[in-house]
Amino acid sequence: MHELGVVFHIIDDLTEVGKENEITKIHSVTLQLGEVSGVVPDLLKDAWKWAAAKTELMSGAELIIETLPAVTYCEDCKTEYDTLAHGKICPNCGSEHTYLLKGNEFMIKEIAAT
Repeated sequence: MHELGVVFHIIDDLTEVGKENEITKIHSVTLQLGEVSGVVPDLLKDAWKWAAAKTELMSGAELIIETLPAVTYCEDCKTEYDTLAHGKICPNCGSEHTYLLKGNEFMIKEIAAT
């Protein structure tokens, strides 16, 4: 379960932000998570509850996850399509000359703190 390692990384980043900005309590954290990021949202939330509870700064903080859709671009017909529905093969022209435009992101979007 690599989600716990991901949570430890987030907590390290938030701890640093807290120190730099003299934050005493984080109430919620909003993450943007791409559909094909490889992170399982439910496992991430479970790991967050456990790990955040062990810190004074983030104890009880809510983890909010915004899912970002995965979109692929076809270089041959110049169209964008839903990656999860069609994979690497363009549904418009059948080409394999495609690449992921978005959907593998993992970013801290917002921190609500005092």
